[in-house]
Formats: sequence, structure tokens, C-alpha cells
Amino acid sequence: MAKYTGPSCRLCRREGGKLFLKGEKCFSDKCPVSVRAYAPGQHGQRRGRVSEYGGQLREKQKIRRIYGVLEGQFRRYFQRASQTRGVTGELLLRFLELRLDNVAYRLGFGASRAEARQVVRHGHILVNGRRVDIPSYQLRAGDVVSVAESARTHIRIVSAVEAAAGRGFPEWVSMDTTELKATIKAVPVREDIAPDLNEQVVVELSLSKTGD
Repeated sequence: MAKYTGPSCRLCRREGGKLFLKGEKCFSDKCPVSVRAYAPGQHGQRRGRVSEYGGQLREKQKIRRIYGVLEGQFRRYFQRASQTRGVTGELLLRFLELRLDNVAYRLGFGASRAEARQVVRHGHILVNGRRVDIPSYQLRAGDVVSVAESARTHIRIVSAVEAAAGRGFPEWVSMDTTELKATIKAVPVREDIAPDLNEQVVVELSLSKTGD
């Protein structure tokens, strides 16, 4: 499946809630989801009931779009989660949550996951003191994530960190806003991840396709 390049806010409206794809705009009154709380398109306000399969598919698309992963990447995450001991749905979300681009977003190194992904790709993020430019890099408990010295004065990074600090950082990280450095204290548990995600229906969908 090709990468989506259209308006980000249409994706939020299509999924019926905020996916936080546009940075600070998502927290303002200008957010299109708040202004037009219905699906985009000519018939957006007249959409009928969704089937069980349709609901499962929409939930999968919602998770994919939140974390910015393509279909192939999502399948690989699911396969890894299903082959790891534990609850498959929770493991799936944990693997996505521990992507370097997502953690950089959580720490405020980017106003959105897309911006954080760009910051990573440009080589502005260090992991344990080494430059890592792979957005999908998997972090582990004990890893130290920081902004490279050359990028610490970038206005967009500084302002994004301030905004993130105002909202509060995740419980599973220890953040130093002065040094722009954070330590992964522990891997996130289900309670640390967005409560409005229904990973179980995604597992059911993926398992049914595997069965076919």
C-alpha cells in the first residue's frame, strides 16, 4: 500500500477521532475534527452502519495511521507480536510505541510523529550517545535518547519540547528538558498507551486473514 500524501486532517475525520497528525493544531479549536465531527466526502454525514469486518478494518487503519506505518510494516509488527510470549495485542502496541520516531514525538523532539520522524532521519537524535537515523529503531528499557548538540537550539524542537512538557511526559520515561535527554525507565504497559485503541479486534482481523 502506497504512502498517503493527502491532507492529514481527512484521516482523522475518516477515523472519527483525533490521530494527532498535525502537531499543536490538534490541540486547538481549529482542529477539523472538532469543527466537522463527521467523515469527509460528499456522503460523510450519511454513512450507514459499519459491519463487524468494517469495524475491525477501521481500527487497524486507525492504529496504522497514528504510528505512521505502512501495511507491510504493520504485518511484520503483528507477526513479531504473535510469535512473542504475552498478549499479542498489547505487544503489538508496545512495539509500535517503542519505535524511535514515536518516542521522539512523546519527548517533544517533534510536534507530530511525522515531524519527529523527519528529525530522526536528519540525524538529530542520539541513542546511548550514538546517532541513529532509522525511525523504526526499537528502543529498550535503559536506553538514553537525546537531541544532538548541533540541533539543541532548533526553534521547532525547543518549542515542541515546551509544548510536550506542558501536556506531561509518559510515566515510562525520565525526561530532562534542559539537556533534551530522556531515559527509557521501563517498557510501556497497556495502561500507558492510548486507551481509545481496540487492539483486540485488530488481532481478530489479522488472525482471520492468516487463517484464510
